[in-house]
Amino acid sequence: MLEFFLASILGGVLLGLMDGIINANPLARELFQVYAPIARKSINFIAGIAIDLVYGFIMAGIFLLLYASLPGTVGVVKGICFGILAWFFRVVMHAASQWMMYTVPIKTTLYTIFTGLVEMLVLGVLFGLILSH
Repeated sequence: MLEFFLASILGGVLLGLMDGIINANPLARELFQVYAPIARKSINFIAGIAIDLVYGFIMAGIFLLLYASLPGTVGVVKGICFGILAWFFRVVMHAASQWMMYTVPIKTTLYTIFTGLVEMLVLGVLFGLILSH
């Protein structure tokens, strides 16, 4: 149980840090200008942290639920598989929908897909290292 709480909190903190780096760097700010007309002018930092922590717990819980059915015999391999699965359902499907519904440049969509892959792989590896049985 201690491992679950550790992985969940670390996962949530990492989500927040990576989201900040991914979304606030100069390249991202340029690429995401397409969203400027609908973007909030300020971010609720406390709500963002709370949401990321909740996501950390949910994702760690889902990892544990899927653990036995994930490919591989080593926790890290299972974590990578989980990361790819989470990336597809969380990032790829969202990016494809954004591209289909809105006029979003392909380079913005590709940036989202690539950075989302890195983010989900980092979380998957973290969960695989901490939560492997």
